Amino acid sequence: MSYHFSKTVDLEFDQAIDRATEELKKEGFGVLTTIDLQGALKEKLGVDFRRYRILGACNPQFAFKAVSAEDKIGTMLPCNVVVQEHDDGRVEVSAVDPVASMAAVRNHALGDIAGEVRGKLARVIAAV
Repeated sequence: MSYHFSKTVDLEFDQAIDRATEELKKEGFGVLTTIDLQGALKEKLGVDFRRYRILGACNPQFAFKAVSAEDKIGTMLPCNVVVQEHDDGRVEVSAVDPVASMAAVRNHALGDIAGEVRGKLARVIAAV
């Protein structure tokens, strides 16, 4: 089982971020955090790295259901979406597969929630 959904897109890097954010919104997600990994690695380690942005996406309804079903599940939230530009210029958008990431948690109710979120994130990646 793969732990992510990924798609190479015919968009510029910033356009891909905007499009992913729009598609997340259509599925009820907001972006709570944005991590510029390229900038952080340059600042902290002095290394050059490709453009790589992590969007911490949250669907409040599903987050509430998840923490109600499993109080420590917040350690695995939010759902991360990655936009990265490869060395050859290709831009790829990826999202975590919540079913795969929560497989270790033995909670049937949580599995059902993860399945619903999986569908939403798969639609987001397909629509970008």
